[in-house]
Amino acid sequence: MLLGTFVPKLDEKGRVILPARFRDEFASGLVVTRGQERSVYLYSQREFESLHERMKNQMATLGKEGRDFIRMFLSGASQEVPDKQSRITIPPLLRKWGGLQRDLAVIGAGTHAEIWDAETWQTYSDSAEPAFADADGEVIAGLF
Repeated sequence: MLLGTFVPKLDEKGRVILPARFRDEFASGLVVTRGQERSVYLYSQREFESLHERMKNQMATLGKEGRDFIRMFLSGASQEVPDKQSRITIPPLLRKWGGLQRDLAVIGAGTHAEIWDAETWQTYSDSAEPAFADADGEVIAGLF
């Protein structure tokens, strides 16, 4: 499970060092793709294949919005393998999508990690915190 928040830097070649806690999960390869709220998602190869299988199984029942989502999600995807320094390259399309500058926030989101521009993450986190603090059982029914 991927947890926590880390603040690495994007180098001049568009590479980021994976947080030490995430390296085992991504060691044999990963997929980076467009994420929600202009973040960049990172999935282990295994998790991405499982997600893709679930998408394929639902294709027949999806409407246009579902097909549009899948097209955007998959067309931005790139398979990467960390180098010996545990760096991965974020493709230019995804750097642009996420507005990624030098300072990043890499967060664990359970089944995947998310890369955010650090300033964008801070703005998002600040705006989401009040709703999180005040959330009750109706937000995620039966969880707590």
